[in-house]
Amino acid sequence: MFYRMEKIKNIIIQSQHQKPILTDTFYTQNRRAKPVVIFAHGFKGYKDWGCWNLVAEAFARQNLFFVKFNFSHNGGTKEQPIDFPDLEAFGNNNFSKELDDLQSVIDWVFTEKSIQNEIDISNITLIGHSRGGGIVALKASADNRISKIITWAGVSDFEARFPKGEALELWRNQGVSYIENSRTKQQMPLYYQFYENFKHHKKQLHIQSAVHNLKVPYLILHGTNDTTVLFEEAKSLQSWNPKCKLQLLEGANHTFGATHPWKETYMPEHLQSITDKSIVFVNNQNK
Repeated sequence: MFYRMEKIKNIIIQSQHQKPILTDTFYTQNRRAKPVVIFAHGFKGYKDWGCWNLVAEAFARQNLFFVKFNFSHNGGTKEQPIDFPDLEAFGNNNFSKELDDLQSVIDWVFTEKSIQNEIDISNITLIGHSRGGGIVALKASADNRISKIITWAGVSDFEARFPKGEALELWRNQGVSYIENSRTKQQMPLYYQFYENFKHHKKQLHIQSAVHNLKVPYLILHGTNDTTVLFEEAKSLQSWNPKCKLQLLEGANHTFGATHPWKETYMPEHLQSITDKSIVFVNNQNK
């Protein structure tokens, strides 16, 4: 019997922070309970970047229910979910908002009536890329509904990425700093509230503590040629919880060979490899 792959794009989930969370679902429509995989993008990322649609299709072909979404303050809008038309929202993003957004997506999976006959809510995996890796580790440590997690080039420490000394003082005095998007050439603002939010919630945002306390299976995938998040961070993550499974990909970069825009109909080799490894992990690991 032939079953159709459903791709439902730009579902609007209401966030706790006024702006919508645009969400996509990819799955084979067969009324069979499927493990759920929720994917969180990274800094300066979005759900339709590069190869993420191809990744979603690969999971769906293996009878998994794949969910990906834009964080509410990632800089996209309902009208333009790709790239960053709303730089004011981008500048007002912070880790707490991203954790709340992920919570809203998880809650939606549990309560959205239209998908309940297609999902197994006792089997939910979180995947996070880069900064999203830190977010999913924090969430999985705090939410017992999560069955397992996977990080792709995931960060191990949020605090280490903030400026220090004179640079931090300048940020505080000016109220904003800017980072250039190398592809779009936009000067993307980061308001000082980002750092203030981190300091206020520092204990809750400590990735090392979250990983140490994880009670669910955790797969760490990282490239040895990652110059954005060095592979030593993956080794740190694994050292904090010896039950974690670490797999380094020789020669892989931060995006596992993917770029944006991606015009091909197939994934680059390293991204295909981590996708395959992740699917096996989801299917073979029990809570």
